Amino acid sequence: MLTTNRIHVTLFDLVTSLSDVTDLVNPALDDHHKRVAYIAYSLAHAMGQADKDCNDLLMAGMLHDIGALSLEEKMNMLNFETVASHRHGEAGGFLFKSFAPLAGIGEMIIFHHVPWENGKGTQHNGREVPLASHILHLADRVAVLLKKTKDILGHSHDVVRRIEAKSGQEFMPEVVEAFLSLSQKSYFWLDVTSRSLSSLLRRKVSVKSVDLDLNGITSLAQVFSRVIDFRSSFTATHSSGVATIAEAMAHMIGYSEYECGMMKIAGYFHDLGKLAVPTEILEKHTPLTKLETNIIRSHPFYTYRALEHIEDFSTIIKWGAFHHETPNGNGYPFNIGRNDLPLGSRIVAVADVFTAITENRPYRLGMDADQAKSILRKMAVDDQLDCKITDLLIHNYQEMNSLREQVQSDLSGVYTEMQSHLNSVYHTTAAPTLSH
Repeated sequence: MLTTNRIHVTLFDLVTSLSDVTDLVNPALDDHHKRVAYIAYSLAHAMGQADKDCNDLLMAGMLHDIGALSLEEKMNMLNFETVASHRHGEAGGFLFKSFAPLAGIGEMIIFHHVPWENGKGTQHNGREVPLASHILHLADRVAVLLKKTKDILGHSHDVVRRIEAKSGQEFMPEVVEAFLSLSQKSYFWLDVTSRSLSSLLRRKVSVKSVDLDLNGITSLAQVFSRVIDFRSSFTATHSSGVATIAEAMAHMIGYSEYECGMMKIAGYFHDLGKLAVPTEILEKHTPLTKLETNIIRSHPFYTYRALEHIEDFSTIIKWGAFHHETPNGNGYPFNIGRNDLPLGSRIVAVADVFTAITENRPYRLGMDADQAKSILRKMAVDDQLDCKITDLLIHNYQEMNSLREQVQSDLSGVYTEMQSHLNSVYHTTAAPTLSH
């Protein structure tokens, strides 16, 4: 049980965690989002933008490719000359529009691959492209040109040459001018390739980033769960189901309203580490290789490591990240036994298994009540799930399943809305429709 009813986390801390896990999907993405954030912030500052605009661009840089679903798409965007798809920018904007503190940032992200084209880039698909998007575009392209080298100051001349050659065509000339001015400062290049970039970015937003209370964290966690789950139609509503069932179970056990709210957040965040797993593995139809299985099994580790630096999240992160630990101590990745496994973690574990086996997936229907109860009972007998919590869920099975179905049905409508929006803007084929 909690000892305090106060929790405050900065928006920057949570955005950093999301960005960090996203870049873990491939070593080539190492610190890419942070580098774009630093460059975009520096460009905006050099152009005389207001502090809030500079801060917003930093946050947009941290999140700019969050709508890219597959590893192939992410890696393609690391090629400087690539003809980038705008779909991932549009997806990122859609995901953040429901959370007011990030709605404006979402607008910047939507258009961050629009070329300048001698002024034509002020509009895209009939919509006005903000200056911030052109700043973000150049920052992103500078970041992909950076190579891992000890002589970054020598390498910088090649980066400058390639950016300057695209002025007016690919990049807005005023933004290029600001970049050329920055490029003459050695500290700029040393900062952007520094291993201390996280600390540097934190100092820049330390007095400006939005503080979130429990309600704000819950709203943002819900957005993050969509970032995690909407990568695949296989899992598009999973975290919402886990969060809802975990919260309901906490109520039944006697947790306070505040603790139940924290349980819901833990459910939303429990699969954050799956952002480090390529979508190609999540959607694989054939049996996984040993390597792929190990990659999947690493996701709760990354959930924990991504959020452990946030002091006020110490309870939430244990509840969420330990959802594959088991009372018998044979779980993963920390092999925590019954004496050290928090009750909240056991609740999330039962909610996760229950949701996974009962929800529909594009490749199979969810289990019926008898099948699901049988699986849950066996896992409890085998000491893989907490017996008392499992019994409580089974005793209230119909109520829990109806609640899960309703919540996931509502969210499947949001997923379908996003896919329909993307298809209408970019005239592509619709994704599978979800049913629950």
